[in-house]
Amino acid sequence: MVNRKTIRFERWRLVRAFAVLTFTAGIAATSLGTTTALANPCTAVDVVVARGTAEPGWLGAAIGDPLYNALQHALPVASTAYSVNYPANLGVPSSVSDGTRDLTAHLEHQAARCPDQRFVLVGYSQGAIVVHGVLGTGNVTSVGGIHTLPGWIEPRVAAVLLFGDPNRLTGWGVPGTYSWRTGNYCTAGDPVCGAGFDWGAHADYGWAMWPAAGLAASRV
Repeated sequence: MVNRKTIRFERWRLVRAFAVLTFTAGIAATSLGTTTALANPCTAVDVVVARGTAEPGWLGAAIGDPLYNALQHALPVASTAYSVNYPANLGVPSSVSDGTRDLTAHLEHQAARCPDQRFVLVGYSQGAIVVHGVLGTGNVTSVGGIHTLPGWIEPRVAAVLLFGDPNRLTGWGVPGTYSWRTGNYCTAGDPVCGAGFDWGAHADYGWAMWPAAGLAASRV
């Protein structure tokens, strides 16, 4: 006789796997048009944030805005911030592709204008997939339509901060060259990034702001 708990567990595994597929299914659709990167001043650090799906706020009310506030206190140098210009909408097939295009264009523009500037890359939920794509994580880039950073910018990336990352469910992390400067935060119970069933946990990342800011400060 099949254990009912086992059936429920397998059903939830399928639900979580479907959520990850939903986040990544539209990546391959490459949108038309070009992205014009907006320049930031040549501060020592530029914090570049890819917000979560439908997340309000300048950098993102759940993660980007409070994190940048913490970073302004934690970083030992002056900083600016940039919000990745992309739909952050699961109903837009090219959403992740658009995000990687804009993020890459911004970094290339800033790196050329500001030779000494370094970058802190932040991604939350769908935005974490955008950051994975830019860094070249294999399961994201393999589906096509992804814009990755040129190799000459890689040393300029001081830290990578990921929150509620759907890729944790697939077992894929950032490429090895970035692993030592990456923090990947998943709230207990969050079904998007971990073995949880509490959808409210996906928006509960206040606890991670200072640890993430501390990691970034230690890598700058």
